[in-house]
Amino acid sequence: MSSAVSPLAPTDVPEMPQIAGVRLATAAAGIRYKKRTDVLLAVLDPGTSVAGVFTKSKCPSAPVEWCRAKLKGGRARALVVNSGNANAFTGKTGKQSTAQTGAIAAKALGCKQDEVFLASTGVIGEPLDASKFDGVLDKLADEARPDGWMDAAQAIMTTDTFPKVATAQVKLGKAKVTINGIAKGAGMIAPDMATMLAFVFTDAPISPAALQALLKTGVEDSFNAVTIDGDTSTSDTLLAFATGDAAAYGAPKISKASDVRLKAFVKAFNGILANLAEQVARDGEGARKLIEIIVEGAVSKPSARKIAMSIANSPLVKTAVAGEDANWGRVVMAVGKAGEPANRDKLSISFNGIRVAKAGARDPSYNEKEVSAEMKKPEIQIKVSLGLGKGRDRVLTCDLTKEYVAINGDYRS
Repeated sequence: MSSAVSPLAPTDVPEMPQIAGVRLATAAAGIRYKKRTDVLLAVLDPGTSVAGVFTKSKCPSAPVEWCRAKLKGGRARALVVNSGNANAFTGKTGKQSTAQTGAIAAKALGCKQDEVFLASTGVIGEPLDASKFDGVLDKLADEARPDGWMDAAQAIMTTDTFPKVATAQVKLGKAKVTINGIAKGAGMIAPDMATMLAFVFTDAPISPAALQALLKTGVEDSFNAVTIDGDTSTSDTLLAFATGDAAAYGAPKISKASDVRLKAFVKAFNGILANLAEQVARDGEGARKLIEIIVEGAVSKPSARKIAMSIANSPLVKTAVAGEDANWGRVVMAVGKAGEPANRDKLSISFNGIRVAKAGARDPSYNEKEVSAEMKKPEIQIKVSLGLGKGRDRVLTCDLTKEYVAINGDYRS
């Protein structure tokens, strides 16, 4: 966890309301860090629906494999998250550690192991001593309270410089339901779900199948459209929990994601995912600039996404932005290497709304002084118009600074 807060951190941090059926507690178990909280326990009411999406890494962590297996049951009573150790690339020891943690949590809450969900973040390749949870989870189960959201967000941080939270309230039927989300992520961030750890909670009565469908769709233009460094983590996990407690005050029970009564809820739910994903981009390790990349005029949306990601993951583009240089030549390079349809002579590029290249050449009205002034701003938009079709997409990233190298060079030492 970095000591200096990112200059891109949100200035307005919302008050996180309570959610019926969710209680939270945190502790310092000494997993890796000294004198800081590193364990989160979320206690969930019986009958809570759960959905999840995970990394596409071929080397997933033990907790990811655990959650994938437990997701089939569709119900959750507990979420245990630790920071400091990813429990990834730890072989049989990793599986034993998840089994031991699941057993400790199940005993503490009096529930089945299949209702316990786990997530770990931190250093890869070091065994996680699950005995450190013994006694701690019992204590947390007793201490869990409905108002511990900020503590929860802080407990899951690693190189993050600020806790990431988002909330929304919306009508479902005649009842008001609440959605809260927390996330962590600052490095080893590239889409393929998720791009870090994120947890979303609601009191809406939504079935596991419907919640899974909402999550799978919502993730595509939020967490899957953000990248810090092009590296997909072994541990990426996004879990959603719906306690259903709002049914007691009039919320209708939802069994299908296509239910028309979900319209406002879906908008708010996707808004939470987008908000958290942007906060991850804002907290990119060493970041000083938030970069929005828009690609339009592509042959399709998937093609636009690939080109946008090629730009977003280019170290040359990202270092140019860090140096406040509107180096559109590097953007051209990134478009060209993406392997997607593009026509050099139809290409237009703009920085913060100022067009610098048009029809495959420098814009005749290009003004270096004007563009340089824009590049000093903390938020930079790079727009690429391909002139080939109607495909459009948007991704978020950040600049690449010397601090990124320093943070990652010192990470294990």
